[in-house]
Amino acid sequence: MSISNEVRIAVMPGDGIGEEIMAPCLELVNQAAGQAGGFSLGYDHIEAGAGLYLRTGEDLPKSALEGARAADAILLGAMGLPDVRYPDGREIVPQIDIREELDLYAGIRPVPTFPGLPVPLADPRAQNLDLILIRESTEGLFAERTKPQEHDDMGVDKMIVTRPASERLFKFAFKLTERRKQQGKEGRLTCVDKANVLGSMAFFRSVFDEIAADYPEITADHCYVDAMALKLIRNPWDNDVLVTENMFGDILSDAGAALMGGMGMAPSADIGDDNAVFQPCHGTAPDIAGTGKANPSAMILSAAMMLDWLGDTMDSDAMRDAGRMLDAAVLAAFSTGDLVPYEMGGNAGLKPITDRVSAMLKKVS
Repeated sequence: MSISNEVRIAVMPGDGIGEEIMAPCLELVNQAAGQAGGFSLGYDHIEAGAGLYLRTGEDLPKSALEGARAADAILLGAMGLPDVRYPDGREIVPQIDIREELDLYAGIRPVPTFPGLPVPLADPRAQNLDLILIRESTEGLFAERTKPQEHDDMGVDKMIVTRPASERLFKFAFKLTERRKQQGKEGRLTCVDKANVLGSMAFFRSVFDEIAADYPEITADHCYVDAMALKLIRNPWDNDVLVTENMFGDILSDAGAALMGGMGMAPSADIGDDNAVFQPCHGTAPDIAGTGKANPSAMILSAAMMLDWLGDTMDSDAMRDAGRMLDAAVLAAFSTGDLVPYEMGGNAGLKPITDRVSAMLKKVS
């Protein structure tokens, strides 16, 4: 925290609906902070993304990256536009650059469901999901994504799995599972891999087993990624915490968002030893930008994760309380069943959802 005792948040709204969902999110963060008391927040607004690239030829200027690095936490809306691409055809994804530059190795993707909202699975147990997927975010199949292709008649991407990156990921995952167990959860961590086919994944699993020996109170098990894809549809309630490689996590986290009813409900965090980014899992949704249909819930829930992380990082009960209140307000907002986002077949967008969360937040102690 800065000398002024003010927590500095780097705010990066990005593109499309990013700006729309960021503004009401900050209002709710301020409301939660005011109710909790004991700390103050300051915001440094930083421009990055596809829109900036169109105007300047840079999507993540050095000044933007350094501003993010200097902040106590980074709150990001959404970045990239389908029609704005690098010369080699790849989309503009500065959020991935930020993860790699700031070494944010642990991607956290919670998968809760919300009573009062429709979910795709008919089984009643699907109404009460509470699992977490942890994705390694600095290497794996993404490790050489910016490297130019060397051949004219083939494309090559390497999956890189190193011991240092795997060890820190698994230690983080076991500690998170440990914390959940203390809160009454099952306390089971599953390594999701493809160790039966890929040597890199067999190595990934072997490092997991080595680290598991240091956490005997946690149940450690394994599942192949294709089998986990099946489990997430057939019996997702039988999972607690999952940890996996970068690309596998990218795919499975979207499946997790589907279990929640849509990407508009799915928050995330990318955490390193010194920095952390909090952002919704969804994209910029340019097709609905400016229509008022954007669902701000994932953005708000990501901000709640940010407050909780800041509370742990800075040992502040007030910050943790603010995060819990914001999270509880979103849960309460949808509990009556009459507030259903557009993407779930309802007619609630940005303003109705924000207003309801704000009203519920006033009732949360």
